[in-house]
Amino acid sequence: MSEALIMTGRAIRISRRNVDALVTAMALPVMILLIFVYFFGGAIKTDTRSYVTYVVPGVLLLCAGFGSSNTAIAVTEDLKGGIIDRFRSLDIGGTQILTGHVFASVARNLIATTLVLTLAFAIGFRPRATLSGWLAAAAILLAFILALSWLSAAVGLLAKSPEAAGGFTFFVSFLPYPSSAFVPTTTMPPWLQPFAENQPVTPVIESLRGLLLNHPVGSTSWVALAWCTAIVGASAGASGVLFRRRTA
Repeated sequence: MSEALIMTGRAIRISRRNVDALVTAMALPVMILLIFVYFFGGAIKTDTRSYVTYVVPGVLLLCAGFGSSNTAIAVTEDLKGGIIDRFRSLDIGGTQILTGHVFASVARNLIATTLVLTLAFAIGFRPRATLSGWLAAAAILLAFILALSWLSAAVGLLAKSPEAAGGFTFFVSFLPYPSSAFVPTTTMPPWLQPFAENQPVTPVIESLRGLLLNHPVGSTSWVALAWCTAIVGASAGASGVLFRRRTA
């Protein structure tokens, strides 16, 4: 754990020095929130009193996607730069190196999430969650960020260049759109609804929305946690195998 924390500090320092990528990862969700609320919000009808209340959970997941995608680029740059061989000569294993990148991704995402929530409150977001609801929502969001960060690390080990790893940003930024993030799934074409209702992002969004608005969520939160657990398990396992192959 001490080695993982040292690697986390290294990854955070790298993020601090890469100011343009850090600012972009935090500014894009803010811009998307403002665009959807003020450009499209008046034309979209939902079951909430104001559209900002409906759209905030979806923007939080977009924020997680943008923030975690930088992990793929950082892992690929480590592999190309030769620093991995230096770490291995110091008897630092792949688990500690990748965990450092993942923990740094979680830290970056928590800062970006706080920024988005602060802006959301300023423009009219009014949740009605209880203390337990806030804690449950935070746990689900943290699990989703952790899942995306590990998935991003695995993609970074697969990619041959930082540019290819950056393509992961497109995937994670696209996935919330065919979900209930911005419009109810019932408004989508019949052929798209089954995918939108059963992909990993939708139960996470519905859980966050229900908990923050103090609405019943039923088993949705457990489905969301199951998706996150499966993604973490598969991505972490794949990362271990891929790391050994790339550094053999």
